[in-house]
Amino acid sequence: MTDETNAEARRILDQLIATPFNDCQPVSRSFSTIPARPGVYAVRHRSVGLLYIGKTKNLRTRFVNGHKAFLWAWLAQYSDHDIRIAVSPLPHWRSPLWLSELESLLLRATEPPYNAQIPMES
Repeated sequence: MTDETNAEARRILDQLIATPFNDCQPVSRSFSTIPARPGVYAVRHRSVGLLYIGKTKNLRTRFVNGHKAFLWAWLAQYSDHDIRIAVSPLPHWRSPLWLSELESLLLRATEPPYNAQIPMES
C-alpha cells in the first residue's frame, strides 16, 4: 500500500469519526438524504459507536438496492433515532484495487462489529 492510500484512509477515517453524530445522515427507508456519488460510509450508533464501514460507487444506491435487506435485519434491534450514517464522498471512483486497499486499512483500524458478520462486497 502506498503512502497516498494510507494518508487517504486516515483522512476518511478522521472525517467519518469526527463528524458529530447529529450531523450524520439520519436513517430513513428511502435514504433520500444520502448523496448519490462515490464514497466511504460508516453506520454509527449514538452510544455504541461504529457498527459498519464500507465503500461504494454510489452511496444512495448502495443503501436503496444493495444493503437494504441486511440493514433492516440488524438495525431493527436499534432505535432509528440512535443510528446515523456518516459519509465521506470521493471526488471520483478509483480503481477497485485501490478501493479494496483503502477499505482494508479502514477495517483494520476500526474493526466494526457488523463487517465481520456481512460478506465484503467490491
